[in-house]
Amino acid sequence: MTHPGQDRRNGMTYAEAGVDIDAGNALVDRIKPAAKRTNRPGVMAGLGGFGGLFDLKAAGFEDPILVAATDGVGTKLRIAIDTGSVDGVGIDLVAMCVNDLVCQGAEPLFFLDYFATGQLSVDAAVRVVEGIAKGCEQSGCALIGGETAEMPGMYPPGDFDLAGFAVGAMERDSALPRDVSDGDVILGLASDGIHSNGYSLVRRIIETSGLGWDAPCPWDDQMTVGQALLTPTRLYVKPALRVVRAGHAHALAHITGGGLTENLPRVLPEGLGAEIDLNAWTLPPVFSWLMQQGGMDVDEMLKTFNSGIGMVVVMHAKVADAAARELADAGETVYRLGRVSQGSGVVYSGALR
Repeated sequence: MTHPGQDRRNGMTYAEAGVDIDAGNALVDRIKPAAKRTNRPGVMAGLGGFGGLFDLKAAGFEDPILVAATDGVGTKLRIAIDTGSVDGVGIDLVAMCVNDLVCQGAEPLFFLDYFATGQLSVDAAVRVVEGIAKGCEQSGCALIGGETAEMPGMYPPGDFDLAGFAVGAMERDSALPRDVSDGDVILGLASDGIHSNGYSLVRRIIETSGLGWDAPCPWDDQMTVGQALLTPTRLYVKPALRVVRAGHAHALAHITGGGLTENLPRVLPEGLGAEIDLNAWTLPPVFSWLMQQGGMDVDEMLKTFNSGIGMVVVMHAKVADAAARELADAGETVYRLGRVSQGSGVVYSGALR
């Protein structure tokens, strides 16, 4: 009841302002089982605290160095939202972070996510977080916390944004890259498609082609365009850690925005470059179609997209064959791309086909 002279504005609620605390609580309850499935040695508490706890000693480390990474999924999220197919972007989010961590020689340990939206749809958020949990499971990483931010007026209806944060560890003095030298062999691991970079250009090419997201896919008649473009980023963590722990890897490079052209030189010391044979692998159909439809030249392809190579491993020539077999046994498609040489940057030979 309002008393005489009382300002009725004092009776406003947070829900009337557009923020539903009960929906946020319902989301946490629904994602707890997914987070629990990601438990691993070192996790000390479940969701719900003010921070996530992790015991490095229980995870098996003696003298650890922590490594952290953060990323998003870029405008691939636009396609997921527009098609309603949001289940895979959580995997993308995890992969973009943990694939970077392993390039430092680190084992990913735990992950946190940030989900921001104008009005929370619990069902959509659960689907996203289920994907995050799946990515964490596949990379041996625990989902120990996150933040759901409901911010009316900041996002159009139905829109949301994602960010991810991963922390890993390695024993002191084991960081990569190290010992990279002239003559080292460069192996490439196949990608599962575009992964999570270059989608601003992808969306523009699709727009000029006149295709809708639900149109039959020109490069894969088993899917729609939207389904094909939402193929999740491949997780390389477990196979990569096998060659790291075997002492084979001198360097790893996650091939993301900037492609081979920009990412491979990041792990090469000054005075050394890379010689890459473009005949070593075949351009996957999605990239061939984008290249033709967009009228892109080879140089632009190689510095925009992964072009079929999602991770690169650099190692001494004498262990390259054994490492390639080990990676293949772990489920990777492996290509011998070239070698490290005197110089700088990436020098390509052959033809991208």
